Amino acid sequence: MADGSVQGFTDERHAPVRAAFEANLAGGADVGAGFCATLEGETIVDLWGGYADAAKTRAWQKDTIVNVYSTTKTMTALTALLLADRGELDFDAPVARYWPEFAASGKAGVKVRHVMSHAAGLSGWKEKITTEDLYDWEKVTALLGAQAPLWEPGTASGYHAITQGYLVGEVVRRITGKSLGTVFREEIAEPLGADFHIGLPASEDARVAELIPPPPGQGAGDGQQTEVQAITFNNPGIDVSATRTRAWRGAEIPAAGGTGNARAVAEIHTILANGGVAKGKRFMSEAGCRKALELQIEGQDLVLGGPARFGMGFGLGGGVMPLPNPDDAMFWGGYGGSLVIIDMKARTTISYAMNKMAGTTTGDMRAFGLAMAMWNGLGLV
Repeated sequence: MADGSVQGFTDERHAPVRAAFEANLAGGADVGAGFCATLEGETIVDLWGGYADAAKTRAWQKDTIVNVYSTTKTMTALTALLLADRGELDFDAPVARYWPEFAASGKAGVKVRHVMSHAAGLSGWKEKITTEDLYDWEKVTALLGAQAPLWEPGTASGYHAITQGYLVGEVVRRITGKSLGTVFREEIAEPLGADFHIGLPASEDARVAELIPPPPGQGAGDGQQTEVQAITFNNPGIDVSATRTRAWRGAEIPAAGGTGNARAVAEIHTILANGGVAKGKRFMSEAGCRKALELQIEGQDLVLGGPARFGMGFGLGGGVMPLPNPDDAMFWGGYGGSLVIIDMKARTTISYAMNKMAGTTTGDMRAFGLAMAMWNGLGLV
């Protein structure tokens, strides 16, 4: 449809979800967006609508994809969980077991689980770098490998906004001999037929929606900052316009550069929600999935500036995010508003992706309102 009207499907009990989704678009909270939910591995809601650009000249189509910023981290975590489930990666091992150079500057004791839970003390680069440097895997990983921690690893979390993807990704590369984006594509996205990319081929550029930055003064990194926050958010600063470039889209930036849509995110994470099985194929053991729920660290996050609870690569329930089954659920979101919630008890996934950004790093009321409507329909709240 060229008019941006809402397309897709919901069953009868989830009609309020569609109403909420339509209201976000009609009221201007959204310009273009998608929302998807699964139950027991089946897709039960799949909606999209609005426009893929600020000028509203391109309708948001079924196959429109968008940069989801840190929702990408959930794909990176899932890739690591998959390798761990196969016995190729030990979360309790020192990072230096796989990446010997990482032991430099007092990091010999930093464990893979510290990296997975934002507790490695490497939330940013001390040496000045540019946005273009983020496209140079060897450079940015070598800098992190050589750098001393910004705080004592394992004592607190400090959101590794961009660095986490390089840290986990380099461990994956040392184990497999392949880039994280390649392992993710070959082992997860392609077997599922899922339209999510860590490193987008140029052939897909025409389908990408244009991100609309948050209002001035409301972005990540605005306002007063501690030294750790300044290093994390301002080196380099977040430049939303970079997401429109071929260089950004094609690079593997596994903490923030993923391109996909709500359907892909929800359907990929059925692996975790459904005990390791998605679309009839077993990817992982149930125990390997539940590893993600193991609390690694909680308390005041040194970068986000608020309370956080991190499992193995995901935020856990019981902290800032009220979830119906907090002991069995996890989530993460991306700068601007994208979000995924995975509930292992209810065996559901809920995902939202959009192009009109809010000044938030872990979801906002647009996504949460849709999630509440879903939970009502499922009888979870």
